[in-house]
Amino acid sequence: MGLISKTIQLFKIKDLRKKILMVILILVIFRLFASLPIPGIDLERLRAIFASNQLLGILNIFSGGTLDRLSIMMLGVGPYITATIIMQLLTMIIPRLKEIYYEEGEAGRRKFNQWSRLITVPLCILQAYAFLNLLISQHVLPHLSTLSMIRDILVVTAGSMFLMWLGELITEYKVGNGISLIIFAGIISRWPANLRSAILSYTPSALPTYLMFIVVALIVIAGVVYINEAERKVPVAYAKRVRGNKMYGGVTSYLPLKVNQAGVIPIIFAISILLFPQFIGQILTTIKTPWAISAGKFLMGLLNNHLIYTVLYFVLVVVFTYFYTLVTFDPKEISLNLQRNGGFIPGIRPGQTTAAYINFVLNRITFVGAIFLGLIAILPNILQTVTGTQFLTIGGTSILIVVSVAIETIKQIEAQLVMREYEGFLK
Repeated sequence: MGLISKTIQLFKIKDLRKKILMVILILVIFRLFASLPIPGIDLERLRAIFASNQLLGILNIFSGGTLDRLSIMMLGVGPYITATIIMQLLTMIIPRLKEIYYEEGEAGRRKFNQWSRLITVPLCILQAYAFLNLLISQHVLPHLSTLSMIRDILVVTAGSMFLMWLGELITEYKVGNGISLIIFAGIISRWPANLRSAILSYTPSALPTYLMFIVVALIVIAGVVYINEAERKVPVAYAKRVRGNKMYGGVTSYLPLKVNQAGVIPIIFAISILLFPQFIGQILTTIKTPWAISAGKFLMGLLNNHLIYTVLYFVLVVVFTYFYTLVTFDPKEISLNLQRNGGFIPGIRPGQTTAAYINFVLNRITFVGAIFLGLIAILPNILQTVTGTQFLTIGGTSILIVVSVAIETIKQIEAQLVMREYEGFLK
């Protein structure tokens, strides 16, 4: 009754009720537009390609479930996520950009986000052109004239930008991250169809497989929640300082270092890298020379090998977890901020020694997070090999996103309730 009563209490607050209903309305609009396909699609051929290509299936997750329908929003929020990642990587190369993002506060964040939106437009155009050509080569789409190609590219680009705008509208209501909620909605919208397929394919002899699936699913969900919330608390003490007649400091706090510092970003990086050889292979096979055709078939066949694909995917996720953590979390900057505010880690000298200690702890816990993300990424491959059916595969990446977004959304709603003098949403 506690959860039910608090949920009822939540909807009694007019402002919060309006925000939640508006977010639900925006998500409904997204799903309506996501069902509008571009013209001339061979649906049977499209389903066959997605069934045989796991990379496209994973990419479909990040599109919010729009890619496998080739809707006008088929690129989803992928280009915007890519643009954001590019901007974050540029902070390592351009000191001024790093200063804008980290030191100019909210104004700097707004400027950073505006540049990300501008980069999204050319990325949408390039990805739309590449993907439409891939579909034409696979006979999912008929050959398009120049005007038809331009029309479809503009429609797909407009759809992706419209979806990005819907995501930012959701974010403004402060009941969750808009881009994350769009991906969340796309994932859960596919669950009823997957459940129906699993039920229709059920036979009494498959009961042990189904029971194993349920057990593994519960273990995965528990593991995702645990790793997502796990953190190492590094103790921080503040020296006492006297200013005028007042004394400051003398308190003890801690520096939280999350085990999964990178979230699902390394998986996005790995997918991008693994998709690139396939796109190159598709282009090479269209060149009417023996060497190009042979090279193209080699590149496409390389990642069609289940074992090679699984190993590469795991290794890339682990490597990019370390890489992205290094980009977004700077131990030297943390050490300097502590030193400026009179803080120090007990038993560790301020300055370079503190930075080295934070880096040491971060590397150890990131190893756990990297292995976890790698296993989550390849979990569908492992289960498909064990069960022999694609209906009983747990999308580890999907569960990671769903759980992470649910936790983040609950925390934001709880924060708004606390602001209105309510005790927590969940205890």
